[in-house]
Amino acid sequence: MKIQGQIVDIINRRIYSGEVTVVNGKIKEIVEREHSVQQFIMPGFVDAHIHIESSMLVPSEFARIAVLHGTVGTISDPHEIANVLGKEGVYYMIQNSKEVPLKFHFGAPSCVPATTFETAGAVIDSEDIKELLTSSDIHYLAEMMNYPGVLFDDAEVLKKIEWAKYFKKPVDGHAPGLRGESLQKYINAGITTDHECFTYDEAAEKLSLGMKVIIREGSAAKNFEALIDLLPDNYENMMFCSDDKHPDDLIVGHINTLCARAIAKGMDVFKVLQAACVNPVRHYAMNVGLLQENDAADFIVVENLTDFKVSQTYINGELVAENGVSNVKKVLFDCPNNFNINAKQISDFEVLSSASIIRVIEALEGQLITNEIHHKSLVQDGKLVSDVENDILKMAVVNRYEDAKPAIAFIKNFGLKKGAIASSVAHDCHNIVVVGISDEEICKAVNILVANKGGVCAVNGDEQKVLSLPVAGIMSNKDGWETGRLYQEIDALAKEFGSQLKAPFMTLSFMALLVIPDLKLSDKGLFSGNSFSFVDLEVK
Repeated sequence: MKIQGQIVDIINRRIYSGEVTVVNGKIKEIVEREHSVQQFIMPGFVDAHIHIESSMLVPSEFARIAVLHGTVGTISDPHEIANVLGKEGVYYMIQNSKEVPLKFHFGAPSCVPATTFETAGAVIDSEDIKELLTSSDIHYLAEMMNYPGVLFDDAEVLKKIEWAKYFKKPVDGHAPGLRGESLQKYINAGITTDHECFTYDEAAEKLSLGMKVIIREGSAAKNFEALIDLLPDNYENMMFCSDDKHPDDLIVGHINTLCARAIAKGMDVFKVLQAACVNPVRHYAMNVGLLQENDAADFIVVENLTDFKVSQTYINGELVAENGVSNVKKVLFDCPNNFNINAKQISDFEVLSSASIIRVIEALEGQLITNEIHHKSLVQDGKLVSDVENDILKMAVVNRYEDAKPAIAFIKNFGLKKGAIASSVAHDCHNIVVVGISDEEICKAVNILVANKGGVCAVNGDEQKVLSLPVAGIMSNKDGWETGRLYQEIDALAKEFGSQLKAPFMTLSFMALLVIPDLKLSDKGLFSGNSFSFVDLEVK
């Protein structure tokens, strides 16, 4: 196969008229040649950190959509399914990914469960990490979220890092807001990246200390605007990632959209594309070609270098997408799960209390971090209830692995005026998380998910929509586009109920993520990420 166009040679920082010859899936030759073809041929995009599960799609369905946007590879942390199904969940993702051409590079999940303060479906200890890292299908130790474990020399945490060093595989970081001496100790342990920076100064400090900073722009956490101005001077040590991307957003775009936004800010195209295409391949030693002779023929054809609209995507010389049509075939897959609870009663969500001031989780648009605020409670018949007028809504996390009493808290900024929304996509343990205007609506939403063995739903009286997620309670068994459409309908219903959050379900899914400060809720209770301990709902 021969293809002509304007060759974008990122590594040598030049664009020239040329021709690429592909033989047996590899680039045999790239030659300069005069012609009138104006399309651009360039390396494909790589998502440098993503949980495929957050797209609510299995890898094979994710691939069918991602190739349309020029994505040829991912650095994928199967942490979410591992919290539900353990090592078997990791192997499930690997096997399913092998059914399609897209080059998934999975890591060994380092924190399953993320903390001891919540109930997960499985545990992955240092011996399991050793087993996973021996596999050629496992390319790195995935994000070390337990940064307190690193700082306080937890033996099990350090063993996991040592195994990664032994197998000469990179260690990914996860340390939001970590600065100063603590950051230095974290880096000295062998941790090389971070995708959790949410301020310019934090990212600048991490870069200055030798870390690679990954700019995240997902469905909920959006740090592009805060960090992108660091790229011109640090382009050799930065990458782009989604982290968590819902299916409706994936249909619209992927890493290509971040490149377009950076170019719109006047940034050098070679610096932007080095972060988007080259750096992940080099840092993780990915088996992804970079449009060089003898490389795997992984490249894309785009109309221009401003909006990066993709005309064609090639992986190993195979045309996997062309003009908005995916050539990646749909494959059959199993639906393993771990959902073991019975329906709940309305009384399970009641809180008997006369507390006048309560701790409230303040959700923040576009951020995973939350604030702790104190607010006057609303008490009716001796029970704490949602204060819809002041947007202080009741929230619950329900253990889905065994029957237990739900944990209750209150949250601000979801804005619901009616009904309830619930999800079994709840980082990191994927218990059921729900927020609503009344105990009745909350209970109804939870029981819909129990009946479906997982999913996302929005309910108000007799009105309800549900997207069932039978694969581990976090991924759909449907076509990727249908999943995206159904999710969009449920998302729209949540907004019709009053939520003004851009991604209410994605935001909801992170309200149980204890390793991100400050106030969160696990199935065991209200938790402060700053003190790393449980706290009382009542402020005394």
